[in-house]
Amino acid sequence: MNEAESRKAEKIRKNARAMRKKRLSKQKQASPLMRFVVTVTSFVFVMYCITSIIMTQAEIAEKKQELNALAEKAEKLEEQNAEYLSILSEEDERAFMERYAVEVLGYAYPNERRFYDTAGK
Repeated sequence: MNEAESRKAEKIRKNARAMRKKRLSKQKQASPLMRFVVTVTSFVFVMYCITSIIMTQAEIAEKKQELNALAEKAEKLEEQNAEYLSILSEEDERAFMERYAVEVLGYAYPNERRFYDTAGK
């Protein structure tokens, strides 16, 4: 090869390198539309995450209220259970039956008189 041909070949290689660099730089740069799509997608994802966190916190608060209500109900049931156990442990069943008849069912002894206030409040 002579010198002219080698210069020509070198020039062609330089042009090819420059064109490859140009193509790569164009490929690396995102188009404005692509940047917009990525930005909008990111924004929507962040909003979804924030909404999800807020909804989860609200659900946690609601479940805590339910837990407190159930704890109160369990406490009342335990008190009632203790009362029933004390009633069952009484040796004198007759006294229990009399008290229940008078207090709950409204029965009275044969010679007993009861007075009720019928005046309006």
